[in-house]
Amino acid sequence: MTLSSLRACIGQRPFANKIQHLRAWCELRGFGLILGLLVLGGACDAEQPPVPSPRTLAVAQAVEPALNPEESRMWMTVGEHRFAITLTNNTAARAFAAQLPLTLNMADLNGNEKHAELPKALPVSASQPGRIHHGDLMLYGSSTLVVFYLSFDTSYAYTRLGRVGDPEGLAQALGQRAVLIHFSKK
Repeated sequence: MTLSSLRACIGQRPFANKIQHLRAWCELRGFGLILGLLVLGGACDAEQPPVPSPRTLAVAQAVEPALNPEESRMWMTVGEHRFAITLTNNTAARAFAAQLPLTLNMADLNGNEKHAELPKALPVSASQPGRIHHGDLMLYGSSTLVVFYLSFDTSYAYTRLGRVGDPEGLAQALGQRAVLIHFSKK
């Protein structure tokens, strides 16, 4: 080995080590990123309320008494705007109606919904609707009331409480800020 080839070899050695260290760092960083996503994904799934089987839902709905016309209608007032809501025929909707009148300061989430914690938890019969429609009134978990003002696809599970009869102007009335909403039977 000549002196010049030895110098070239010595001169390249630190550079080759830097490349190996850089590759190892990138692999470790990629592994950390994947591990972080798995942990976050698991955490999101852990927050989802359990989804009952279709058979359980069918049995629960079969034993629920029907709502009479007076019980099936309620009102949602936002400032000067008043919206009629038709309640779903289920235990959760009846329990929600029993809490009325109710005024909630509802925060905005994702630019498509308002949400607030109810004073008392409601019975849950959650299912994955697949698509949320503007005007849907839903329960997330057992005590989070959600009013949707835009339509979108979802993988989350909710208990359906009702629907705004004519959601025209709902998005404008609610806006993308926290808003005070009054729910009443009359």
